[in-house]
Amino acid sequence: MKRNQAIREAREVLKIEAESILRLRDRIGSGFAKSVDIISRSKGRVIVTGIGKSGLIGKKIVATLTSTGTQALFLHPVEGIHGDLGIVTKEDVVIAISNSGETNELNLIISAIRHLGTPIIALTGNLSSTLSHSCDVVIDVGVEKEACPFGLAPTSSTTAALVMGDALAVALIKKKNFRESDFYQFHPGGNLGLRLRATVKDVMITGTLIPIVQAGIPSLAAIKEMDEKNRGFVLVTDGKKHLVGILTDGDVRRLVRKGQDFKNKTIDELMTRSPKTIDENTSLARTIEFMQENEITTLAVVNDKLKLKGYVHLHDILGRGGTLKISLPER
Repeated sequence: MKRNQAIREAREVLKIEAESILRLRDRIGSGFAKSVDIISRSKGRVIVTGIGKSGLIGKKIVATLTSTGTQALFLHPVEGIHGDLGIVTKEDVVIAISNSGETNELNLIISAIRHLGTPIIALTGNLSSTLSHSCDVVIDVGVEKEACPFGLAPTSSTTAALVMGDALAVALIKKKNFRESDFYQFHPGGNLGLRLRATVKDVMITGTLIPIVQAGIPSLAAIKEMDEKNRGFVLVTDGKKHLVGILTDGDVRRLVRKGQDFKNKTIDELMTRSPKTIDENTSLARTIEFMQENEITTLAVVNDKLKLKGYVHLHDILGRGGTLKISLPER
């Protein structure tokens, strides 16, 4: 019974916090948009400040911002009023986090920052608080209740602030046109960084795993090859293995909806000619960008004479089917 009770309690916590996050959606408005605009136009850094649990959330927001192209630092309010306030400049933007908006140490440092002329954004659940009235922009992160049964321990409120920080970071990614290759520059030691530093040759699929048919064969035979290889497409080559076309399962579905008769058709009549391709020496960072630009997830790999060498799928770049082993060159 105790075990079942723990499971019920855990599910209730998740329910309360999930509902708290969803309620934020309807409250995102001009304050959020203005905050993104202020940060994107800033020539300085984002200085995040908060104390207690809000401070811990602030540190995570800083980590997310810095890893996605927005320079950020955390400033502890107490350390700030004892000298560290010197790191804040007029060119920076300050994000202050407090659910109540009445944290004395935080409001004291915000008062000092106002004299510097630095733009201040508040993440708070109390729109009539001292903090709200002291800031240039207020983002509402208020929640109806904490997941704590006593309503005391910051739970839903800190989750709300954390998620709003993520929302700011992602919006800034779009605003600044931050790309996968940029992300790699900030994550050279992580697994994703290693993948993006590698080339297509390191992850491409070759040999008998390639769904491939020769030009001129019946369309049903090509569809059978696509089905057996279960890759969602089939590549079409000429007699010398030069790539001439591609047929995807999406193409087949669209043709079926149009009432296409496959029986008397050859693959040449159905395939898309001159599909998008990539060279095996292209970096994975650039490959992902190319896929996004063309809104595709699969690329045929060819040499300079269009001879088919393999294919690469977005899932293979991001880690489908095992761990990528890469030998990095010495520098």
